[in-house]
Amino acid sequence: MRLLRVIILILFVGAVPVSCYSKEEDFIDSLMATMTLQEKIGQLNLPVGGDVVSGTAQASLLDSLIIQGKIGGFFNVKGCDAISRFQHLAVEKGPHGIPLLVGADVVHGYETVFPIPLALSCSWDSVAIAEMARISAIEATADGVNWNYSPMVDICRDPRWGRIAEGSGEDPYLGSVFAKAYIHGYQGNGMRSDSSLMACVKHYALYGAAEGGRDYNGVDMSRERMFNYYMAPYKAAVDAGVGSVMTSFNLVNGQHATASDWLINGVLRDDWGFNGFVVTDYGSIDELPIMGVTDIENAAAATLRAGTDMDMVTGRYLNDLEEAIKRGLINEKMIDDACRRILVAKQKLGLFDNPYKYCKPERLAEDMYTPRHRQVARDIAAKTFVLLKNDNHLLPLQRKGRIALIGPLANAANNMSGTWSGYCKYENHKSLLEAFREALGNNSSLKKYS
Repeated sequence: MRLLRVIILILFVGAVPVSCYSKEEDFIDSLMATMTLQEKIGQLNLPVGGDVVSGTAQASLLDSLIIQGKIGGFFNVKGCDAISRFQHLAVEKGPHGIPLLVGADVVHGYETVFPIPLALSCSWDSVAIAEMARISAIEATADGVNWNYSPMVDICRDPRWGRIAEGSGEDPYLGSVFAKAYIHGYQGNGMRSDSSLMACVKHYALYGAAEGGRDYNGVDMSRERMFNYYMAPYKAAVDAGVGSVMTSFNLVNGQHATASDWLINGVLRDDWGFNGFVVTDYGSIDELPIMGVTDIENAAAATLRAGTDMDMVTGRYLNDLEEAIKRGLINEKMIDDACRRILVAKQKLGLFDNPYKYCKPERLAEDMYTPRHRQVARDIAAKTFVLLKNDNHLLPLQRKGRIALIGPLANAANNMSGTWSGYCKYENHKSLLEAFREALGNNSSLKKYS
C-alpha cells in the first residue's frame, strides 16, 4: 500500500488531499519518500518577498525558486492576488505541488489597528487580547496570510530596550496569560478554519534581557533567574499549542540562541515537549560569525544541529547544507526531521486539503476594516488608558477656553498607528490635531506647538 501511494505521487503532480490517507502520518511519509534531498532542503528556506509586484526582479526570483521547489514559504507580500499567484505556482508547477507558508508581522492588528502590545498589557484583560488577535487573524487571512510572527512575549525590565513596545512588560505571569490569549485568538480551534493563522512566538530566548538594553547584545544570566523571570511566557505559548517558534539574535551565556542545542533541542523540545517547527529571525544565521560563535562556512550546520528548522532570508541552508553532509557536520536525518516538521505545520493549517483557502478575494469586503472591528478596537483602547493622577479633574477636557497641543507627532497621521503597523492604510487615520479640532468645534481655541 505504501509503495502504491508513492507511485501515485510520482505520476500525478499537484496537491494531494490528506483525506486520501487513513493517517496524516502516512501522507507525510509518502510525500517525503518522493522528495529529493535538495527539495527537502528547499522546504527549510524562507526568503523575503518585499511586498513584491509581478514582473519585478524579486518576483521573478521567487517564481524561479518556487518552480524549482527551493522555498517552503515567503513573507512580506501584501495582498491576496499576489499571494494567490505564488500559491498557484507552487501547487501547479512546483515539484509535488507543496503549498507555501505565507508570513507577516501582524503584531497589533492588520488594517484595523489596535493599541501597541505594551499598551494592551495595561488593560490586564486577556479576553480583550484574544479578541484583538481573533480580529487580526480574520483580516490577515482575508488578505492571504497564513502565518503570523506574533506574539512577542519577551520579558523586559530595562526600558532602554526599544522593542519593549512589542511585549507585555516585565511581569512573567501577565506575559504568560497574555501569551496564551494571543495564541488562542490567532490559531482558533486547531488552525483548521479559513480565518485561523499559525502563530509564531518570539524571540526565543531572552531577547528582552539584553545587557544595557542594547539590541542584539549578549545575556549573561543564572538558570534560576532565567526560569523564574524570563522563560515562563515562552513555555505558556508552547502549552497553548503554538505552531512555531522564532529564535532570537542574542547570545545566551555564550551560545547564540539560534544555534543553541540546549535551548532548542533541550529545553524547548525535550523538556517542554514542543513539536512544532523553529524558524530563525531575519538573517540570524549570518550573525553567528559576527558574534564569534562559528565561522560562516559552519554556521548553517551549527544552526540545524541545534534544532532550528527554517532559515529566514540568508539562504545558508539552501546553499550550504548538502556540503555540510559531505563534510560530516550533519546527517540527512536532521534535514528530514526539519522538513517533516514544516510539512506537518502546513498539514495542520489545512493547506494540503485546500491550498487556496486563504486566497478568497470576496472575503476582503466582508472581513476587512469593518465597523465592528473598528468599534472593538476603540473599546479595547479605552481599557488600556493609564492615568496616574487627574489633578483637579482636568480630564475630560472641557470644550471651552484655550488648549495647547504640544509635540512633533501631533499632526502626523501616519504615526497614530504605532510600531509594526505596516499593513494598515494611513489614509484611514486622522492626526491627533485633526481629531481634536473635530471634537472641539468652535467652542474653544486650539493651538499646536512643535
